[in-house]
Amino acid sequence: MIPYLTIEGAAEASLFYQRALGAQELERMAAEHSARLLHCHLVVNGGSLMLCDNFPEYGAGTVQRTDADVMQLIVGDGDAWWSRALEAGCTVRLPFKRAPWGDRYGQFVDPFGVIWALLEPANDA
Repeated sequence: MIPYLTIEGAAEASLFYQRALGAQELERMAAEHSARLLHCHLVVNGGSLMLCDNFPEYGAGTVQRTDADVMQLIVGDGDAWWSRALEAGCTVRLPFKRAPWGDRYGQFVDPFGVIWALLEPANDA
């Protein structure tokens, strides 16, 4: 499964995700006569993430984010990921700390309104 986000300012979001999440941009398709993106393919932590701008002139509705929509990253070094995201401009939603189930977990929100959960699995050794 590949998440595909519609973001107002997808080109800016791609640059932001490169700084905040260490993303690598693989492909970009700009709209004709516009700075908006029809498609952008990123790789974050080994998984694909795709983005595009909203195109209401083609019938797309308003971009709406809800608290129920969360992108989750499972990483080995949660502190490094957490620090990089916050330094890039994300804001804390839930502090990154040991969760009741044993993993380290936290949530942050990026400047585009996307909620990200960061999970560092507990060391079972």
